Amino acid sequence: MPDPLTTFDPDSVARLRRAIVRLARVLNAAAISEDLTPSQASVLAIIGFRGPIGPTEAARIEGINPTMLSRIATKLDAAGLIRRTPHPTDQRAALLEATDEGRATTLRIREKRSATVTAILAGMPEQQAAALLAALPAMEELADGFDRAAEAR
Repeated sequence: MPDPLTTFDPDSVARLRRAIVRLARVLNAAAISEDLTPSQASVLAIIGFRGPIGPTEAARIEGINPTMLSRIATKLDAAGLIRRTPHPTDQRAALLEATDEGRATTLRIREKRSATVTAILAGMPEQQAAALLAALPAMEELADGFDRAAEAR
């Protein structure tokens, strides 16, 4: 089987990587506007979407170590965006749950990000915007590949 790193034009791979980084930077501005780091916003979204959730599970989903998750959770808790609640079956454990303010913050971030993408798409030539939307399955597969690579580490 050929090595996937040598079957693609290195310049095209570099362009794709730079585009992904630039897109992440633009989308991360929504988190920063809420006085959160991108990691804090991501953890908050996981807790809001999947919570109440155990810290170990949240760390696994986010792809960070439990110590980093604990630091982020402490900051989110201090900001009133999440709360720790007792685990119903394990007295030694806690669950993380988004507060109403945390859910509202996540919604604002999501709406800002969606508005940004919508505005950029609207400003593009119609054929390019349609090509991007048609490439969604491939982009989702690329994102899934990042997840699989992170799990393998």
